[in-house]
Amino acid sequence: MKPEGNWKERLGVVYSTDPAFSYDIPAEEEQATPPPAAQRLVVTIDRRQRAGKQVTLVSGFVGKQEDLAALGRILKTRCGVGGTAKDGQITVQGDFRDKVTALLQEMGYKAKRGN
Repeated sequence: MKPEGNWKERLGVVYSTDPAFSYDIPAEEEQATPPPAAQRLVVTIDRRQRAGKQVTLVSGFVGKQEDLAALGRILKTRCGVGGTAKDGQITVQGDFRDKVTALLQEMGYKAKRGN
């Protein structure tokens, strides 16, 4: 019988001889997304570990992954480029710091240009 989940999440758990024992991994609760006016986003440019390519990085988003993905989709569509949205950061391919900052402020976010 194979245990479910990642074994690294069970480190520190003592072995059980009970055949009916099952280790339950606690589910992480996602934070509710605050309104745009309560969010402080920083728009920077990043070149590290990207083979010299420039990407616009929007960091500081707090909330659900679905809301982050929706905001990333809007920014990528308005800029006409690709990118990703994960781990509380939105990555937009290319140097669009000014445009992304203006779009975020237009949407009601407290956004500032980092570098």
